[in-house]
Amino acid sequence: MASPAVPEWLVAWCRKHLGSVPSDVLLVSEHMSEVYGLRLADGREVAVKARPDQSGREATCVEVQRFLALNGYPAAAPVTGVTVTGGRAIHAEEWRPGGELSRDDSPAAAVRYATGLARLVGLAAGVEVGGSAPGAVEPPLPNPEWTRWDHDEPGPWPRNPHHDGRDESLVPAYVVDAARRVRERLAGTWLPRVLGHADWESQNIRWDGDRLHAVHDWDSLAWLPEAAIAGAASGAFGSYAEPTLTPVESSAAFLDAYQKERRGFSDEEIEVAWAASLWLALHNARGEALHRQPPVALIAVREQVDERLRLAGA
Repeated sequence: MASPAVPEWLVAWCRKHLGSVPSDVLLVSEHMSEVYGLRLADGREVAVKARPDQSGREATCVEVQRFLALNGYPAAAPVTGVTVTGGRAIHAEEWRPGGELSRDDSPAAAVRYATGLARLVGLAAGVEVGGSAPGAVEPPLPNPEWTRWDHDEPGPWPRNPHHDGRDESLVPAYVVDAARRVRERLAGTWLPRVLGHADWESQNIRWDGDRLHAVHDWDSLAWLPEAAIAGAASGAFGSYAEPTLTPVESSAAFLDAYQKERRGFSDEEIEVAWAASLWLALHNARGEALHRQPPVALIAVREQVDERLRLAGA
């Protein structure tokens, strides 16, 4: 019999795809996806991740994660591909515990986070996207809803099952106005797209001193202009327990450090980066308002919105 923490579908999946069944539970987490840290009966330790199937983007995320791990990036290496069972996209990867969370959103911390992201984007450029060569993957589309400013829905926001149908009058006018302006700014760019991590928050990253120990949440891979990848991360990297917006000076330090690692951005890219830095916080501020949650992102946006809009040319 399965432990109460291990549903029967997971026991059956492990037996079929891993050749063993769970004997101990190391971790259970349910947020946007289900994550089970398991010790199997044969002694192996794995993480099994399940999330709603999104028409194939999960397979790309896992294959890019596999490529990065094989090339020395601190990501857990997948040990299976993606299978779809009962509407869930499921895969298993190495169990990679340890490392420390950081609460630091200072300019000095920004440099460390930017360097880690720049290395990721540089390595991921080795993955062929949309081609026919062996190992090529499809773009991981649609992008996560918190970076999906290129949607074709009416209004500034894409569809989101967590928010749709709620009272939009709860969202402050300054959030809605800024979202319209940022989306218009981002929709007007035609920069080339790259693979990158679109949820570069401290809660998804573990450190060993100043060295990256592990990057998690590869479901959040995105296909966006590089400046947008870097910009979104520059605003989000300080989010520890609740999503927020890092100080403007820390975002500036992040973007400077990222460019030193990768390449200098054009004036257009700088504006795109600042626009993207604000979009995630607007997404989170809207969610706080709709769900009547404590105003963490709402306050940060209210304090920084004018300066970030100016830097974004929006």
